[in-house]
Amino acid sequence: MRFTFPLLALCAAMIAAPMAQAERLKDMASIAGVRQNQLSGYGLVVGLDGTGDQTSQTPFTVQSIVAMLQQKGVNLPPTGQLQLKNIAAVMVTTSLPAFAQPGQTIDITVSSIGNAKSLRGGTLLMTPLHGADGQVYAMAQGNVLVGGVGASAGGAQVQVNHLSVGKISAGATVERAVPSNLGENNQIRLELNNTDFATASRVVAAVNDQFGAGTATALDGRVIRVRTPASSDARVSFIGLLENIDVKPAAAAAKVILNARTGSVVMNQAVTLDTCAISHGNLSVTIGADQNVSQPAPGSRGQTVVTTTPTVEVKKDPGKVLLVKGGASLAEVVKAMNSIGATPQDLLAILQALKAAGSLRAELEII
Repeated sequence: MRFTFPLLALCAAMIAAPMAQAERLKDMASIAGVRQNQLSGYGLVVGLDGTGDQTSQTPFTVQSIVAMLQQKGVNLPPTGQLQLKNIAAVMVTTSLPAFAQPGQTIDITVSSIGNAKSLRGGTLLMTPLHGADGQVYAMAQGNVLVGGVGASAGGAQVQVNHLSVGKISAGATVERAVPSNLGENNQIRLELNNTDFATASRVVAAVNDQFGAGTATALDGRVIRVRTPASSDARVSFIGLLENIDVKPAAAAAKVILNARTGSVVMNQAVTLDTCAISHGNLSVTIGADQNVSQPAPGSRGQTVVTTTPTVEVKKDPGKVLLVKGGASLAEVVKAMNSIGATPQDLLAILQALKAAGSLRAELEII
């Protein structure tokens, strides 16, 4: 997959626009302990119209239905004699929101783990959802909604969207709450999304200007300790005001991101170059083959002969040497690269060479 270089120039022009705008504190940081918790469970979807797991290839589906029915007092023949087509084994996943309480409902995702053709029209049986500690935090059950459709006949098949994954809105009920220590010792901790000492210092200054000196203290370049009121009601109001404080983040460090697989290159506006000379030239080799057919004369006993004539063409574009003056901005760098006809793939090698030469004033990261 290749991207045209003008697209890079467009992205560079957009990045070069002023970005140092004030942001709400809630968009820059999160409160320690206020987070989601992932839940998952193993269950069965029944009621499928012949689109369930092929039991000969998914023995765990048969074992699950046998174990479930035995708990309900139903004795079944050996599992090898069961041929079920309307049952599918699934994994149920969801995230438990912060401060969720027993009785609240949450959405769940149901995904087939066997070879079921479709979960459309199925019903998820009661499934316990476990957290990382092995405890049950929610129970899931309901009708699966699949946003797709498929049909097949006579070897032809038509499918729209994905049929082996569905959702159930409000399909799980919370059974256990996660303990929260928010406001313990009359303090909370703000965790910046990105480690930056300058931004942490600005957050501390903004919070202290709003609520008084000593309210916020920076522990490091990412964590900020904030004193809160003692009562829970006042603490909630305080955090609401805290999250809406406007803070102007510090300028981002100069950085260039290279994706060696796709050839995409992204630079921020802080990227500059020292004085340097860049040379670029292309060498292309084209290999082809022409086929010639020789027909025998009419009435002869000769045979048709096909011969192949290989062709090789080597083309080298003239190289160019470009002088880039020191302190060049991102827009000037992109313009210079365009002037020598560099593609994104060429730019990968050019930027690596500039970094090795010490002319690129930016951190180079290859993903």
